[in-house]
Amino acid sequence: MHILGIDPGVATIGIGIIEITSPYDIKAKDWLTIRTKASTLFADRLQEIQDDIMGILKEHHPDIAVIERLFFAKNKQTALEVAHARGVILCTISRTVHQILEPSPPQWKLAITGDGSASKEQIQRMIQRQLHLSQIPRPDDAADALALALYGATHSSLFRQNLCLNTSF
Repeated sequence: MHILGIDPGVATIGIGIIEITSPYDIKAKDWLTIRTKASTLFADRLQEIQDDIMGILKEHHPDIAVIERLFFAKNKQTALEVAHARGVILCTISRTVHQILEPSPPQWKLAITGDGSASKEQIQRMIQRQLHLSQIPRPDDAADALALALYGATHSSLFRQNLCLNTSF
């Protein structure tokens, strides 16, 4: 089973993919960021995001996707742009992914670190420990995406169903 975590944005989108082969074997398969240039037309940036997400879906075939819910924003313009990008991402992943989870930042941070207002550094350290990584995952957008994917492993009904049925992951 593969779980895709997505930390949405316009300039930078965090991507994290974990692979689960058994309830006790969870590995970070990949983490990266998608970047778009501010000088590019907004519609073209959204198209770039969609194309990159489609490529990730084709490469990793995730069963579950976890995308951070837009929680709040100080800058309304930025919030609107991220909401547009998030909509493009949701539309794209809904074509192939079996289940989509949308936790708020405090929800997934609490589940992963025990602190709903955990810092970026706390999240990176916890992900390093939980996924047995030799180094802290960077950049922090990608670490957040790995944390979101890990959240999916513990909060997905599809994961729990496979666990209860003892089917292969």
